[in-house]
Amino acid sequence: MTPDSHNRGNFTSKIGLVLATAGSAIGLGNIWRFPVLTGQNGGAAFLILYIVCVLLLGIPLMVGEFMVGRHAQSNTAHAYSKLTNHKIFKNIGRFGVFTGWFILCYYIVVSSWALDYFIDAILGRFSKLSQTGDPQVYADYFQQFVSNPYIPTLYAIIFILMSHFVIIRGVKKGIEKFAKLMMPMLFIIMLVLVIFSFFTDGAKEGLSFLFKPDFSKIDFSTILIAMGQAFYSLSIAMGCLCTFASYFNKETDLVNTAFKVGAIDTLVAIMSGIIIFPAVFSAHFGVDSGASLVFIALPNVFQQAFANMPILGYAVSVLFYFLLVLATLTSVISLHEVPTAFLAEHFKISRKRSTTIVTITVCIIGSLCSLSMGSLSGLTICDKNLFDLFDYISGQVFLPIGGILIAIFVGWSMDKTIISNQLTNYGTIPGKGSTPIVFLLKYFIPVVTTLIFLSGLGII
Repeated sequence: MTPDSHNRGNFTSKIGLVLATAGSAIGLGNIWRFPVLTGQNGGAAFLILYIVCVLLLGIPLMVGEFMVGRHAQSNTAHAYSKLTNHKIFKNIGRFGVFTGWFILCYYIVVSSWALDYFIDAILGRFSKLSQTGDPQVYADYFQQFVSNPYIPTLYAIIFILMSHFVIIRGVKKGIEKFAKLMMPMLFIIMLVLVIFSFFTDGAKEGLSFLFKPDFSKIDFSTILIAMGQAFYSLSIAMGCLCTFASYFNKETDLVNTAFKVGAIDTLVAIMSGIIIFPAVFSAHFGVDSGASLVFIALPNVFQQAFANMPILGYAVSVLFYFLLVLATLTSVISLHEVPTAFLAEHFKISRKRSTTIVTITVCIIGSLCSLSMGSLSGLTICDKNLFDLFDYISGQVFLPIGGILIAIFVGWSMDKTIISNQLTNYGTIPGKGSTPIVFLLKYFIPVVTTLIFLSGLGII
């Protein structure tokens, strides 16, 4: 037994393992970012592209991270060091830990928006705003909230504290127990909202937009966007998947688990589209409303879509923003676990202490990111406030670089015996899909991820 694996927790059930790992991937990328990008890039045609990218890009990279994490049985930073002495490759894990922490620092700001809108929905504030008859009041309300010097920061701190009390309880009693409770609740809420969407006036148009492809909308940039979304949505290169895989037992079928997680993640994205687009068409809003869709357009959309049934409009708003809070919290918990596991194992300190250190640092940096939307908006770097800078660097620089390095390491440098042992559970199961996964990691993924990286930088 290695030092890192001593007294480490493990998932105790297959369903807990899949739900917790899926929860690490499911978040704003599915419920917010996917509908936005689908609306901007042709609907059903983009959905098909996205599914192809999940299969060709996301699943192989997920399996790659799973192999590294389970074999090493340690936190992400130590995992790669155990498998190689190469100066660059051994630091992939440390880079992943930093990326996870870096993303968490600004992700809780958006989490605070979800929490505020859930509270607003409960209090019926959106119904009151709709009575003005002016859609601009929603944009004004959002801007007033994010620029407030106290409330968003307070909500961000509350959010990170919620994840703190899950993480501090460990893998079995914290992460797995939370996933078993919250993930089924998330799906039940989504199913209820999907049923509601069928009763809107725009149901036929919305579903046609989501499921009837128009391939004339597809160009090279659309393909790159679909690739990037698959990457972002599955939490690739954030350290989460490798960390969670270190808690897998030796009987876990890595390829099968990756496909299950990918399927659940994609299903949530599709269900989000089914919920949102019928309501958008009912209210005669543009499907390409952009990043403002969830926090500016949707509050108004829900009120208009259910104008003849205000109580139903109220219920849909409350359920949707509660769903957003749940999905965001599952991602925050997984991101929180990455640096927590590293600190606990690297410095040989208790989980309680390592969790507290991460919570405090995220509270400080997250507060600054939150304030950069208001009182610190004058503080800019490269013409970006702190929040936008964190978002840009993580999404356009850190994640693609991490993905490229993971693919090259697993495809070209990782010991072939280890790969075979991990994919076949030491010969106890057939290694179905092993050859195409290794091929994609060696040749396809490094090339297309490099294209995503260069596209994000505006080079191509």
